[in-house]
Amino acid sequence: MEKAAILEHLGAAKKAHLKWVQRAKLLIEGLPIDESAIPLGSTDCKFGQWFYGEGQQLNALGNMGCLTDIEKAHSVLHDQYLRIFKIYFSDNHRSFFSKLFNTKKKINAQDHEEAQLWFAKLQATSEELLGHIGKIERRLYAIPQSSFDASETGI
Repeated sequence: MEKAAILEHLGAAKKAHLKWVQRAKLLIEGLPIDESAIPLGSTDCKFGQWFYGEGQQLNALGNMGCLTDIEKAHSVLHDQYLRIFKIYFSDNHRSFFSKLFNTKKKINAQDHEEAQLWFAKLQATSEELLGHIGKIERRLYAIPQSSFDASETGI
């Protein structure tokens, strides 16, 4: 494992997470967002793909208990977004044409308010997730490259 590459990929995954949250915000603000632009599953988004792929190599370094915290927060985040998704994209009350053209349904003020409440929770969870990512970054910067090399050889 190359320390610099891991930090670079973690940074890219973090940026992807921020873009994901931004797209959810744009959806709530009324901008046209395709439902597939904000992946539902925690393993489908770019951050999740990094975390459940290359990110799992960090376990080999030891003292990375915050990986469990990241996984929990990331899962909660996607559960919260699912609530928003259902408000905007559930098949109930969608017209034939909105289903055909894959557009979001028209929502009333009550639905919009509920979506905003869920988004506030999502933002708080995102901040928590970013805090855990920051801990990982600080730990990675503190670990010498030789520890990364030793984890590859199993020493």
